[in-house]
Amino acid sequence: MTHLSKGVVLAVAAVLALGPAVASGQDADPDAIIRIGSLYEPQNLDNTAGAGQGINEAFNGNVYEALFQLQDEGEVTEQLVADYDISEDGLTYTFTLQPDVTFHSGDPLTAEDVVYSIERVTAEESQSSRKSSLATIESVEAVDDLTVAVTLSERSISLPYNLSYVWIVNDAAGEITSSEDGTGPYRLDAWRRGSSLSLVPYENYWGEAPSNGGVVFNYFTEATALNNALLTGAVDIITSVQSPDSLAQFTGNPSFTVTEGASTTKELMAYNDRIEPFNNVKVRQAIARAIDDEQLLQAIWGDYGTLIGSFVPPTDPWYVDLTDVNAYDPESARELLEEAGYPDGFSFTLDTPNYDPHPIVAQFVQNELAEIGIDVEINIITANEWYTKIYQAHDFEATLQEHVNHRDIVFYGNPDFYWGYNNAEVIELISSAEASETVEERNEKLRQANIIIAEEAASDWLYLYPQIVVSAANVSGYPVNGLNSQFYAYDIVKTN
Repeated sequence: MTHLSKGVVLAVAAVLALGPAVASGQDADPDAIIRIGSLYEPQNLDNTAGAGQGINEAFNGNVYEALFQLQDEGEVTEQLVADYDISEDGLTYTFTLQPDVTFHSGDPLTAEDVVYSIERVTAEESQSSRKSSLATIESVEAVDDLTVAVTLSERSISLPYNLSYVWIVNDAAGEITSSEDGTGPYRLDAWRRGSSLSLVPYENYWGEAPSNGGVVFNYFTEATALNNALLTGAVDIITSVQSPDSLAQFTGNPSFTVTEGASTTKELMAYNDRIEPFNNVKVRQAIARAIDDEQLLQAIWGDYGTLIGSFVPPTDPWYVDLTDVNAYDPESARELLEEAGYPDGFSFTLDTPNYDPHPIVAQFVQNELAEIGIDVEINIITANEWYTKIYQAHDFEATLQEHVNHRDIVFYGNPDFYWGYNNAEVIELISSAEASETVEERNEKLRQANIIIAEEAASDWLYLYPQIVVSAANVSGYPVNGLNSQFYAYDIVKTN
């Protein structure tokens, strides 16, 4: 997960794009295998098939590439695109692909692969959370082997950014939930479910070769085992520390490097806004005001993490400090419940993922809401159950979840998203923002949408995770911001 200690400005932290440089006088070992410890094993290997954040961590930029790449500091740069043009009306983008790119199977990259890759994300059966962001795409055409034309139904000022989420997959690859055929600097070596996923350098990679001899993602089911693996040298780096209690083992120890970056991971309680009582704005506002987010953050993270008043973190261009909106005020919460028609409170079930910190957060929420007469039943579920029950079937009253994506306020403009928030003004603001002619116009509209979802307490945004990466002292070159949970491994080096 993700980011900052109190008092540290997230936007400033974003410049810390990579881990510490290699110490002077030490030689990096180009054949070293980098052993990465993580709590986020993929559910499968296809990011359009409900694979979870673990697939982004392991495969984004490492195994698969996109037309554009979201850099660790938040900039979007060209990747498989060598050049592109935009028509005067903003409705046609013509992309020229990098020449001499091959997939790991040996097949050449062609425009047909790009057409296939975009269409698999926008397809009706796609489970990509970013599918709606590409809804303005009217057609994708292969003009020639290295030229792709994308025609839009209306302007989409964020199209290059949105395309950074689209893996370019070989159109001959077929089903990729347990295999891959990307163009990235690494190819899949082996996936041992429940244990590890190993990547080795792709010998015919079109770009700069990785600085190491490969990476192994080692998966753990709980944080103590993960921390112990780093302490004993079983792994070289932890992609994100999950508990401040564990930092004491590493801070001040010359054998380790602790690095803080900028976070986009929001811990939130999402309601099913389609159903009673959560379709009542005053009920949602009452719940927000009944929970002491600052005390919760302190209980979970101590001096780390950041309070947020909406779904938008400080690193997004349309951020507004909304922490005072529906701030902690139990007396006001009781009054709102009475106005909403629930003077004696009500009860609901909170579906809670079974991994930290969600069960602890659920208990805190349960205790807080009991003070205003709301009875919370905690239902512990697995990550797979969460995906099928809540994300797919929308069969829930309220749930806890961490959302890792960058620039994801757009989900509140989609009433079909799992939480079902449906505000016509927000939908229009988000839709028209994407059709803006200037970045400034887009940013202002999304600021307005941000304010509305905060005022209406569309969800309860509890806090922003800290992003803390810990490595062995002889390891460097790793990303620290963790945008979208991606973890580019190709610049990581280990010294002798």
